[in-house]
Amino acid sequence: MSSPVSDNDAEKAVRVLLRFAGDDPDREGLRDTPQRVVRAYKEYFKGYSAHPEDYLNRFFRETENYKDMVLLRDIAFASHCEHHMAPMTGVVHIAYLPDKRIVGISKLVRLTEMFARRLQIQEKFTAQISNTLEKALNPRGTAVFVEATHHCMTTRGVGQANVVMVTSRYSGAFASEDDRALQNEFLRAIGK
Repeated sequence: MSSPVSDNDAEKAVRVLLRFAGDDPDREGLRDTPQRVVRAYKEYFKGYSAHPEDYLNRFFRETENYKDMVLLRDIAFASHCEHHMAPMTGVVHIAYLPDKRIVGISKLVRLTEMFARRLQIQEKFTAQISNTLEKALNPRGTAVFVEATHHCMTTRGVGQANVVMVTSRYSGAFASEDDRALQNEFLRAIGK
């Protein structure tokens, strides 16, 4: 982990980038931009100061022996790609098969948000959510499906405005080669 950078140093860096872009950081419209960017970065990347155990440390065991799929779909997220620091936005669908414990559904949203608020690649983001659920809940299986638009593809480079990247991660019973019924049930439930 690198050492902390002061707000003042970060604001100076934004001023350099404004000059690099060809503009004058002292003109009226840009005068407060360095401070605004620093505040925005604190929000964009607040996931670095959070930890999965902050959200997944409280379980419920009184489930009447519920063993079927728990699914939360259409969790909207905004992140930034680690290659260009451009936004990537989309939705995450998370399912798991409880064994002895479940977690409050808001915790699935908070877990998604925590990993989204870091520099990311979509493949790692997908795996982080799945791996964290496996470790914290010890379920019989997990399914994570992510759909995202990457602005490094839509607003620069190849300029493909309607491209959506899809990643998925299945574990345990969802990944069984012998029985795809559970994976198919998950995909039908999220409209795929």
